Amino acid sequence: MSVFVDIEKKLGSFHLRATFEADDEVLALLGASGCGKSMTLKCIAGIVKPDRGRIVVDDEVLYDSEKRINLSPQERHTGLMFQNYALFPNMSVLDNIRAGTRRERKTESRSTREDRVRKVMETFGLLPLARHLPSQLSGGQQQRTALARILVSRPSILLLDEPFSALDSHLRFRLEREVHEVMEEFGKSVILVSHNRDEVYRLADKIAVMDNGKIVACGDKKDVFHNPKTRHAAIMTGCKNISKYRTLPDGRIEAIDWGLALQAPQKTSAEGYLGIRMHGICEGEGQTGNVFLFDVIEEVENPFSFTIMLQPEGETDTRPIGWELTKEDWLRLRAPKVRVKFPDDELLILDN
Repeated sequence: MSVFVDIEKKLGSFHLRATFEADDEVLALLGASGCGKSMTLKCIAGIVKPDRGRIVVDDEVLYDSEKRINLSPQERHTGLMFQNYALFPNMSVLDNIRAGTRRERKTESRSTREDRVRKVMETFGLLPLARHLPSQLSGGQQQRTALARILVSRPSILLLDEPFSALDSHLRFRLEREVHEVMEEFGKSVILVSHNRDEVYRLADKIAVMDNGKIVACGDKKDVFHNPKTRHAAIMTGCKNISKYRTLPDGRIEAIDWGLALQAPQKTSAEGYLGIRMHGICEGEGQTGNVFLFDVIEEVENPFSFTIMLQPEGETDTRPIGWELTKEDWLRLRAPKVRVKFPDDELLILDN
């Protein structure tokens, strides 16, 4: 196992309890602001000391509260990239990247270190910017400089804290692909922190969803999106239709917030939460099983689709349900009332 983390840290009323492990792969910590994602990275990097627990990277124990092991940040060989990149403002691109080789000053010759610096700058296309200060760089150039400084230090693990949060939207996708290539070439464990579900799905192999200091779902990214298991994990992976439910005497489940009674797709507990993604709903004409007639209460036009807000026919006090479909399909179906189906394999049974 390339990285193993089992730590606790209390800060006032906040209690971080993070447990996960990963191989040589990209693990994303997905969660809202303040849930403990960045704090977890800082504990791995040695910037923050946990109250208890154990951190192991590449079979090296970085922290063990029982054995009183707590390596310094310099001894841990981790590569942490902060949200704002933390470049030295009064140092050139070249000198910022040179700073990543300081740890090897006593073990490597200057020419060896300079050769590493030149190679990494060439890889990131930074040689023409060698004498520029960070203030003279674009957001993408600053990000590449920060990554180059980390990689020239030959870290045992990459820790990326919201690497795209400081970038304009039109730059994000291009730089995201560049970072993806860097992570693949790195070939070791990468922990990526983000609140963006699309970003982590494109970049990560494995996802751990965090809520209020705890990991509430963890696994292969496709498994977590297909079956998030908890209400918070469903929300963080983009499910917008969620209702409380209770099991009825006849075995059906009542979606209380939606005002619907559905056939349960699997054995359920007495109560919990039910979810369905907006694109999981489908046209119901001629279908059977969990087919309902709805009033259309609003049409929301997106650039390439429509989101149709629905309530059960004649109901006004229920929570609207969103149905996303292509513009072509909605223009074909458009009506004040529509019949839709909730497919069994699209229904999510969720714990709180």
